[in-house]
Amino acid sequence: MSQPVGPFVDKIAALPPSRTSLHGRFVSLVPLRPEHAEASFKHLGGSENAHLWTYMFGGPYEDPAVWRNTIESWSDKTDPFFFTVLSGPESDPASEPVGQMSYLNIVPDHRRIEIGSIILGELLKQTRAATEAFYLLIKHAFEDLNYLRVEWKANHLNKPSLSAAERLGFVFEGIFRKHMIIKGRRRDTAWFSITDDEWPHVKQAFERWLSEENFDEDGKQRKSLKEIRQSLSQ
Repeated sequence: MSQPVGPFVDKIAALPPSRTSLHGRFVSLVPLRPEHAEASFKHLGGSENAHLWTYMFGGPYEDPAVWRNTIESWSDKTDPFFFTVLSGPESDPASEPVGQMSYLNIVPDHRRIEIGSIILGELLKQTRAATEAFYLLIKHAFEDLNYLRVEWKANHLNKPSLSAAERLGFVFEGIFRKHMIIKGRRRDTAWFSITDDEWPHVKQAFERWLSEENFDEDGKQRKSLKEIRQSLSQ
């Protein structure tokens, strides 16, 4: 008796991330290094930034020495694989470490990878640089590392993360109930993804949003990323 099965997948191998920097017009992502600790602490550490760590696995980090030791530990990891987000292109001497992003739950055999452990200093909030950083990370996963699925997971109470996933083009897949215990508290996890067949459409929207034509002389967007993506579907 014939039974339904999924389609065959091409035999292109997915690659684990390597210590490669990702460069855009407004931002660069560089592999995390211990020497980033001192500069990034003022944007991500201290009591004034403690609120950034509410939904993260660790933190907050109010002691510079603890932060430095943590960065040293994270710099050696391959899963999660951390990037430092710079405030501008790496070629600009004024650029400094103001955020972090990572690849995690990296499964080359099944060609899936997650982006997460994302924490951005206030300097990056609601900027073209922040959006371009996400674009670079997702693009690298699909086009250079050959993944078929890029995942995004968030505490279901973390409304900014849920909104960011939707804005960037991730598709909501459901809630994993009582999925984790983080900092002694129950976490229900919202799952999102973009797949390789969706990526060309999502990519086109990113690139149109990032273009100079989408911003007025005051730097205000003419169309939102979601509006552009929806217009491309019509």
